Amino acid sequence: MFGPDLQRRHGQKVHKLALHGDFTCPNRDGTLGHGGCTFCNVGSFADEATRHQDIATQLDQQMRKVDRARRYLAYFQAYTSTYAEVVQLREMYQAALARADIVGLCVGTRPDCVPPAVLDLLAGYREQGYEVWLELGLQSANDHTLRKINRGHDFASYRRTALAARALGLKVCAHLIVGLPSETHGHVLETLGAVLATGVDGLKLHPLMVVQGSTLERVWQRGRIAPLALDDYARTAGELIRHTPPEVVFHRISATARRPTLLAPAWCENHWLGMQAVERYLIEHGGQGSAVGAAWEAGLAAG
Repeated sequence: MFGPDLQRRHGQKVHKLALHGDFTCPNRDGTLGHGGCTFCNVGSFADEATRHQDIATQLDQQMRKVDRARRYLAYFQAYTSTYAEVVQLREMYQAALARADIVGLCVGTRPDCVPPAVLDLLAGYREQGYEVWLELGLQSANDHTLRKINRGHDFASYRRTALAARALGLKVCAHLIVGLPSETHGHVLETLGAVLATGVDGLKLHPLMVVQGSTLERVWQRGRIAPLALDDYARTAGELIRHTPPEVVFHRISATARRPTLLAPAWCENHWLGMQAVERYLIEHGGQGSAVGAAWEAGLAAG
């Protein structure tokens, strides 16, 4: 897991501080579309109250909430955190890195919004000795699924960006969603296989959540999709972990949202339910990497 990995490499606890850079998204501002991805209401995953605060103020507020660490990663989380001119990005990133207790950056973005100039900017910070993670919201490697959820990019976009980033020495963390409409257990394992074949340093797993303000809310209200069951999530997430080589670091194995924004599934309101269910599955069936190799085909067949 990411926390222990950071502590091992930095010699002390390192905590991620979520920041809001007041970015938007090409899938919302009209460049690609206006509705966004069908599952998206970023307000359910980010603190919108911080949206217009400067980076220094946000860092001070976040640090006061944390007493478990004295070193931090600045995590640009909300919306598409590379979707701006390079000069604006440089100003924002450097405002975070100006503090001596910040050891690096985590930058969340879409794989189709990371031009070479942005990769060069991030690689420059890595060359200065900072830890830099590029977190790419892939969700699925299945192009049919990506179209169905109105993602606005294909898997080839992810592959190009991931390869270019890793060629510059940047660490790539891929975000994957379990429970997307029409996807089976086998589809999700196929996505993992494509991501691993491309090359990846970290993974972040999310259950599909129905949140207020998303397109998916209307589909759920009409009874056209069923909430993801906790046992089903634990099985698929567990198999993803078992099929992942030990050198790939899991940044997250579940996710939560707050009510009343969260509509379904109800278990996603409690952070520990998903974590504990996945851990129980791994205890019973084997831990990370235990199914790598010959067991891959069997895992797909089980879908």
